Amino acid sequence: MGLNVLYIDGQTPLSEEEREGLKIPSITTREELDEFEQLNIEKAIQWTFGKKLTAAQLFSEKHIKDLHKRMYGEVWKWAGTFRTSEKNIGIRSYLISVELKKLLDDARFWVENNTYNSDEIAIRFKHRLVSIHCFPNGNGRHSRLMADLIMEKLYHLNCFSWGSANLVKATQARTAYIAAVKKADHHDLEPLIAFAKS
Repeated sequence: MGLNVLYIDGQTPLSEEEREGLKIPSITTREELDEFEQLNIEKAIQWTFGKKLTAAQLFSEKHIKDLHKRMYGEVWKWAGTFRTSEKNIGIRSYLISVELKKLLDDARFWVENNTYNSDEIAIRFKHRLVSIHCFPNGNGRHSRLMADLIMEKLYHLNCFSWGSANLVKATQARTAYIAAVKKADHHDLEPLIAFAKS
């Protein structure tokens, strides 16, 4: 039977090869997939508890990949591995390592030089990371957790609330979130910062 997923606005469709990377063959619907992914993500969040991370550790390719693998590794074989397929969003796959390195270098510079306040550093990083779209799927959730880790580990502040809603389902909160991301695409980060704090 296999996985049959209907995608909503802003979600990245998986290629046939990527769908074959599903580790749990009994998953056949979006609802089941969301449930198993959420359980895996909660384990990844628990893994971050009490973990001390410096800016150099947080802003490293190793951490970016490790976090994604922790978030999705029980569900997908390709978790923590950069995508090799082209998507409806993101840069060309062969540019991922280069563009990610630029972002990581920029982020370390922003933190070391207090270029922006903590909220803007976290959201600016989140937005650029999701724009690169490193992985076959899970990029939005991964980039939001990265923003939360920046707030918590580097600035010792509370994580963002992200509209206090499930952003995986087609809800008004998701519509507002996607609209804010699209404004950030045009260099207006304020709506995305406001949404993250709402």
